[in-house]
Formats: sequence, C-alpha cells, structure tokens
Amino acid sequence: MERFDVAVIGGGPAGAAAARAAAVNGASAVVLERGVPRADRPGQLGPDSTDAAGILDYWVDIMDIDPEEFPDDVILDELDQATFIGPTESLTLESTGIDSSYDNFGFCMHRARFDDFLRERAEDAGATYRVGTAVRDVETSANQITATDGGVAADVSHATNAGPRHTIQLADNTNIGASVVILADGPQRQVTNRVLDTYLSFDVTDRLSTRDANHIAYQEHRELPAAVAEEVSRSILFWWGHMPGHTAYPWIFPNDGNIARIGLTMPIGLTLDEVSDPDSYPLLNADDEQLPRGSEYIERLLEQEYGDRYDIPEDFPLVESRGKDNGTETYAISSTRPIDSPAEAGILVVGGAMGTTSAFHEGGDHTAMRTGAIAGEVAATGELESYNDRWKDAIGDEILRNVAMADIVREYEPDDWDWAFKTAQSLLDDSAGYGIFDINNLTAGIGAARLLTRYKRTKFRYRNDRYVQIRESEYVV
Repeated sequence: MERFDVAVIGGGPAGAAAARAAAVNGASAVVLERGVPRADRPGQLGPDSTDAAGILDYWVDIMDIDPEEFPDDVILDELDQATFIGPTESLTLESTGIDSSYDNFGFCMHRARFDDFLRERAEDAGATYRVGTAVRDVETSANQITATDGGVAADVSHATNAGPRHTIQLADNTNIGASVVILADGPQRQVTNRVLDTYLSFDVTDRLSTRDANHIAYQEHRELPAAVAEEVSRSILFWWGHMPGHTAYPWIFPNDGNIARIGLTMPIGLTLDEVSDPDSYPLLNADDEQLPRGSEYIERLLEQEYGDRYDIPEDFPLVESRGKDNGTETYAISSTRPIDSPAEAGILVVGGAMGTTSAFHEGGDHTAMRTGAIAGEVAATGELESYNDRWKDAIGDEILRNVAMADIVREYEPDDWDWAFKTAQSLLDDSAGYGIFDINNLTAGIGAARLLTRYKRTKFRYRNDRYVQIRESEYVV
C-alpha cells in the first residue's frame, strides 16, 4: 500500500491548492481525482471544472495567487462592471467597493484550463496525482493520533510500522494510506458526507443533504451576434426577479471573441405549486404546467432580451466544442453555510465540500483555493488544530457578508428586487459596491435606511462565527 503524509480527495481548485501547499511545506501529498471526460479537455480526464468562471477583483487577493502566473489562454475577458437587471429596475456596479490589488473589476476565465494550470502548479511543487478512479471508502483508526516529525505531519503508528491513520479504498481495489485526509470533493460531497457521518451524533444529511444544501446550475456556451457581443463585453449580467426561487437567476458571462456563457442557478426541487405569484415572473408563461427546464429558461431569456432583433436558434448557436458536453453543462453549487472540520481526527474539509461560496452562488473558486491552501499547510506542518480558526481569519468577512446577503433576499419576489435595485442606486452616489452597506450618514431616504438596517442586523445575528452550521465541538473524535 502506498503511503503519503496527506491525501487530498478531489482535484478542483481547493484540492489542487491543498496539494501544492502540503508539498511546498515538505509533505508527501497525493490528489485522488475520479476524473470526468469533457469536450474542452479532450483526451484527458480531470475535475468536473464546472462553474460560471468569473472572478471579482478582491477575490484575487482571497485566492492569494497572481493572475500574471496564469497561462495566456486562461483569462477570456477582462471585466469593467456588473449589471443587475430586475423586471423594471436595474443597477450597474463599476466597483466592488473593496480594496484589491487587481486593477480591473474582475475577469472571466476558462475553468478547465484554470484547473489544469492548478494541477501543473501542484505537481511542480511535488504533489502526486491519481486520476481515473473513484474513492470508495475512507477508514480511520480512532486510536492513532497525528504528531509533528521534523515539521511534517506524521502518524505516530506509521512511525512504528503499525499502519497509517487513514486508509483510502479506491474503486480499482487499491488502497492508499495517509496521516491526514483533506476532503475536497465539491458541493455534492459524495465522500465528505460519508466520512463526516462517522464523527457526528446526528445524520450529516440533516444539514448537508444535496437537495437542501445545494443549488443546481445549468449553462450553455453560445456564439453571440457581433453587436450583442459588443454590448455584453467586459460586463457580467444577472437577471433577478425573473424566475422564482431563493437566489435563482439567469446570467451572461462574456468569454473570448463573440462567445459567452449563458446560464442560470436555481434551487433543487422547487415546484410551480410553491410559487406564490407565477404571473409576476417574466420568464414564466401563463400556460406553464411546471417550472421550465434550464435550457427553456435560457431560450426564454434570449427571446425576451434579443428576440425582437434576432432569430435566437440561428443567431445564438451553441458552441459544441466548449463546456462539458456539446456546449452545455449542469452542476451543483453549494448554497449553504460553511462547516468546521474534525481536525482532531486528521480530517480537513475545504472548498465547496465545506460550503464556501459567493453571496449568490455564482462561484467560490476564491474561497476554495484559500481554504485548500490553509489546509495543505497545516496538514504538512502538523498544526491541524489551527485550521478552523485560520480559515475563519482568512475568509470570515467574506462568508459573513455572503450569508447575510443571501438571508436578506430569501423571500424576495420580483417587486422586492426592483425596490432593492432602486434603493441601492440611490446609495451609489455616496459609495461603491459593497461600500454602500457601510454608509452611516444617510441622505437617500427611508428605503435606504430599511435596506441598510436589515443588512447590519443580519450580519450581527451571524457574528462571532455563528454562520458556521456544524461546529468543531459537535464532532465526536
């Protein structure tokens, strides 16, 4: 049986960052990636690499990696702004309002190429990859403890030849031993939930069931007419209040040339019967007997926005060489509050598996990479007990802001989105982006006071790490 100091389950941004950090800090590290075929990664298996693939300016600093290191084909379009479109009102932000080392508003990137770059970066640091076989099970010996041996996390029993602390069983009937396991298998948590269930007095799916803890996203890669491509270039667009569901919205993310990702995110399992006022949503039709599928929502969005000028199927064709499968991809997005890890058991959870994502679930590559890097470092140095505090120190402000904003809009309907955009617009004269929530001297009226007061109260409710939904103290190790 092969043995490593650190075994990372999952090869996305969190897993790659964890493996690199572990290797840089002197540990032997292996990444175990099931591997999926993708049209945009021909002839090679790798991580699923599915999300809208947009990065805001201050996310670059959270990721803690300089985009100057990226290969030339990773960044597809630089961004100057984000536009939020309600049924009748809209809001355009030209700044996030958060200090950043990155000069522009952000960028859109090719996620599969980004993941491949992160793998190469980890391998260059000394990490090993095993791609093409799934993890079947993880067995842990509760009587074995992790200690520090020369600065590298080492299993005490391993040192006495009694066997590794963790044994990872692979689908190809081989086993890998490790002192520390880092769970980076993304929001579907196919391995994470099984492992964590061992250490909890309740069923882990009570809080992390895929149906309740995730959204589903669907996107298409389409070629736009030249005039439309020019309109959306350097801007990400979101349509709020156009389809039902908590933080459910379609988007357009510009890519290279005239190609864009057009997609949406929505809760899993929502039914038309649960929608209180279907007629108020522009993307629902009076004769709908059920909520539309993702592809139908996109078709309706394009007809709504551009149908008066173009023949949508002909003028907005799918780019079948992009994405996961014939220009399309469907994927889960974590839409829950984050969790602590049972660090005392030598197990750390990172990225989407731990529930780190952005405020409205359009992606979490930045928090994934940061939590992964922290986990890899503490695993290598034997400082596992510091992990839960360190990830909060690094991304706690981001998570608190995201959780508060998602809570505020939980019951929003189309009129509420119009009100919010109109109100936020009135505040932009005094600040920018998230900075509008820090304004103290209000001159924009009662509506602004109401919006800001609710935001601050919601943040206060989640203060002192109350946004964590499974705390370290709840694990039985």
